[in-house]
Amino acid sequence: MLVGIGVGLGGSFALTRAIQSLLFGITPTDPLTFCAVVLLLCIVALLACYIPARHAAKVDPIVALRYE
Repeated sequence: MLVGIGVGLGGSFALTRAIQSLLFGITPTDPLTFCAVVLLLCIVALLACYIPARHAAKVDPIVALRYE
């Protein structure tokens, strides 16, 4: 996950010139915005993993094996 964050931050810094005209009221490399986006995406990714894992943990292994 940390590798993905690093690659994403590097890519976003590289593309700041392309989106500079679309940003109003903040600089393209605003550290608060970058941190907020990274935090939001990490939370979404963790929830996307946690919710199916919690659902799968509720299934009885014997029932799952008999189903197949």
